[in-house]
Amino acid sequence: MLDLPSADVVPQKILYTMLRVSDLEASIAFYRDGLGMSEVRRETFPEGRFTLVFMGYVDDPEGPTIELTWNWETETYSPGTGFGHIALAVRDIYGACARLSGMGVKVIRKPGPMTHAPEETGIHEVIAFLTDPDGYKIELIGHAE
Repeated sequence: MLDLPSADVVPQKILYTMLRVSDLEASIAFYRDGLGMSEVRRETFPEGRFTLVFMGYVDDPEGPTIELTWNWETETYSPGTGFGHIALAVRDIYGACARLSGMGVKVIRKPGPMTHAPEETGIHEVIAFLTDPDGYKIELIGHAE
């Protein structure tokens, strides 16, 4: 019999995903205007020369956020090879991609069915991928409520 740990020592929820950004205002505009998030809180550390901005959804203020970390002296970052993407649910994926594309957002995979899912899984999601101002990938998943 496997000994399960006490609930007190097991993480309970996702708090945030941290992304280093090169242009804080452009990133805030992308997540706010493009993806409908709001600034949940901001922390500035003058001695450390960095600012943290937490972006999330108003209807879930205690839910997971994206922490935009801006190191004042750093001009560019590379997303690297270990990071995959952030996934977001959207009701009208086609409309969302059209709107984002019209805003100048790069949609790198147009909306369409998820491929390679075995038929027996019953997965029939429509997905799309785009990039934020620093090149981080965002997956949109069509999600009807």
